[in-house]
Amino acid sequence: MLTVKLPGEKEILFEEEETPQPTDDQILIEVKSSGLCGSDLKPYAMDKKERGEFADSKGRLNISGHEPCGVVAEVGKNIEGIKVGERIIVHHYSGCRKCKHCVAGWPQLCLNGENKTYGFSTDGGNSDYMIVLPEMCIPMPEEITFAEGAAIACGTGTAFQALKRLNVNGLDVLAVFGQGPVGLSATLLGAEMGATVIGIDVDEKRLELAKKHGATHTINPNKIDPVEAIKDLTHGEGADAGFEATAIGPVRRQMVQSTKIWGRACLVGEGGTVTFEPSPDIIHRHLNLMGSWTFSTHVLSELSQWVVDRKIPLNSIITDKYKLSEAEDAFTKFASGGTGKVVFEW
Repeated sequence: MLTVKLPGEKEILFEEEETPQPTDDQILIEVKSSGLCGSDLKPYAMDKKERGEFADSKGRLNISGHEPCGVVAEVGKNIEGIKVGERIIVHHYSGCRKCKHCVAGWPQLCLNGENKTYGFSTDGGNSDYMIVLPEMCIPMPEEITFAEGAAIACGTGTAFQALKRLNVNGLDVLAVFGQGPVGLSATLLGAEMGATVIGIDVDEKRLELAKKHGATHTINPNKIDPVEAIKDLTHGEGADAGFEATAIGPVRRQMVQSTKIWGRACLVGEGGTVTFEPSPDIIHRHLNLMGSWTFSTHVLSELSQWVVDRKIPLNSIITDKYKLSEAEDAFTKFASGGTGKVVFEW
């Protein structure tokens, strides 16, 4: 089978490997679509020497890709309730399967330190086939395309979980900082939840995408102070809810400062640093500042059905589709910015 690995310094490594065989407790998935995520760009651009430290004792790197969906190709003899031919979205984490977080569908929060992230700490979905555990298999409604399933598998799912944490509703003004795949998903879903959405980004192409997906106003911070602009749009108060998907310190603070007194603000972008002034930025404004990291298996299932029930045009956020053999072009395009969701299709 064809696999894609990331050795660093923007190089793509194509390797042919034997199709893995599931154990009695595993499932083999025939991958039909797999998405690119901002978190993939770190190993993609990493120094090769540093990246090499992630290889095993034989120098093998894990297969990339943590946003796969596909069809069940084979099941181990101990597997119950999952059959060959079923369409599934892969929840890209596994854990000890025993602690309270794993049992609740949050294996990425495993209390016993056994959490694995597929595509990073173990083989992912940028390959023709992949091995998963049964609890990672989320049924995918027939109405959802495989490309949409790949979007739900991480970026759109991450946005949905954060919006749930923010308790976004039809009375809210929602300011979404960053209009990459996660932020654009937040704009689309936030508008569907009834909020008035303000999209913020320095890329004019992404601001155009935000307008097409529900943003009533867009702001380019290279042209205008976003904090003042948001206050001008909200009668001087600020947004009811702020959503940050950039991992850029100054942007994080702008998101906090543009949220109203008694407002809710959520950090979603991975990595980076930030400096707040606790009293004026948070304490004196009774701000509820929270973080949100991906989603549970239950939220992934909820979102999949919600997209179907609300007839959400999720396919419209997918701007670029590639074959796996075109991974070099896909990563180059995605890393250049200006795209919506980028996916591989088989």
